[in-house]
Amino acid sequence: MADVHNPNAPMLEQHTIGFVPASDRHGKVRDLFTLWFGTNIAPLPIVTGALGPSLFGLNLWWSLLAFVVGHVIGGALMALHSAQGPQMGIPQMIQSRGQFGTLGALIIVVIAAVMYLGFFASNIVLAGQSIHGIASAVPVNVGIIAGAVGSAIICIIGYRLIHFLNRIGTWVLGIAIVGGFIAILTSNLPADFLTRGGFNFAGWLATVSLGALWQIAFAPYVSDYSRYLPKNVGVASTFWTTYLGCVLGSFLAFAFGAVVALAAPVGMDTMDGVKVTTGALGTTMLVLFVLSVISHNALNLYGAVLSIITSVQTFRARWIPTAQARVFLSVVILVGASIVAIALSADFVSHFVDLVVALLVVLVPWTAINLIDFYIVHKGVYDLESIFRFDGGIYGRYNRAAVAAYILGIVVQIPFMATSLYTGPVAAHLGGADLSWLAGLIVTGPIYLLLVRRSPAPAIATTPQPETEVRNAESDLAAHSES
Repeated sequence: MADVHNPNAPMLEQHTIGFVPASDRHGKVRDLFTLWFGTNIAPLPIVTGALGPSLFGLNLWWSLLAFVVGHVIGGALMALHSAQGPQMGIPQMIQSRGQFGTLGALIIVVIAAVMYLGFFASNIVLAGQSIHGIASAVPVNVGIIAGAVGSAIICIIGYRLIHFLNRIGTWVLGIAIVGGFIAILTSNLPADFLTRGGFNFAGWLATVSLGALWQIAFAPYVSDYSRYLPKNVGVASTFWTTYLGCVLGSFLAFAFGAVVALAAPVGMDTMDGVKVTTGALGTTMLVLFVLSVISHNALNLYGAVLSIITSVQTFRARWIPTAQARVFLSVVILVGASIVAIALSADFVSHFVDLVVALLVVLVPWTAINLIDFYIVHKGVYDLESIFRFDGGIYGRYNRAAVAAYILGIVVQIPFMATSLYTGPVAAHLGGADLSWLAGLIVTGPIYLLLVRRSPAPAIATTPQPETEVRNAESDLAAHSES
């Protein structure tokens, strides 16, 4: 199971949503660890981790336990999606056509695009605030635009640069956050640092949900960053390198946010708290976090671009666009997201939390269906040519079993939801803890498996494709890319 080093692989990514043939595969499986570790040492997970003590009233120890439980559970789902990338060689969203059909998958693709845009806008707000914190002469709005432009440049260059920057970021940001912990914990901590807050069941469950949802939010695009790896790296190694990188990186960032929230004056903005509580390291850490958020926010822009291209390609089956389309869409999204981010920058955290909770209600059932279908129903074998056809080939335009299970998966979450707009009866009984994601996972997967096994639809066929058919599919997709 050797990794492939391909020195001839271009730095500017040429593929978009098309199949990546064996000749273009490159990289090392360990790059997935550095990608997901480095991506998660960033302002947004730090701000999210601070919500454990500051919003949900937990003390440090209960916050840390909640982070562990949430990330360990959610990370397993996220990494199972990552392991699909080398086996399929196509982006996650277009692969969903193998479960939902071409038109059935479209709603999932649109939802994912909206989520990516929400994360992108939230991150450039944090970039703008951090730049303003470093250099007060720079207005937040100017910082927002600078952050957006930086992310767009990385997104346009694409896959190889994203991995390269995160290999560097793993070491630099890892050392920085350890230094930040040491600086805070060896300073004059508030007298109630370890005793502020306590345990409340609703708050603890809500914090567990934050950790799990943080991981699940990566699911719609995690395999986009493993699809260039050679197929023979295998499922297990792809899973574990992704899992360990994402869980360790996100746990450190969440934990750092909780420590900052308890060490800083009550009510202080989290990123201001980072600067205040880390002393001489404060400005350096803010600079590194600005660079981090610009780098990893390119993933959100990249995911949004691929999702939009997938949506358009649904109706133009022979169009597999090249780098030019990615450049054009990146610029359009940059402008639009910057305008939205500037408009919402005054209260972006609440907008961000509401957006993620709402969107994950409709993405969690997709996660369950995708994993069940890939690992149990089709066992990783799909017909590539059908996936890129408008009529869906053997998968059709709709898979009734998937659509029915998906709708049921959304409905079953309603009593467990707790948002600013609606709180279900179960969530109200639990004091406002949102466990909709857990209900959606538990119900959707088994229901889909039951329905699909009763269905005579050809979409569930698991006969492996002969190698000649795979080569023919690669040739067809390459021809489409040139058309």
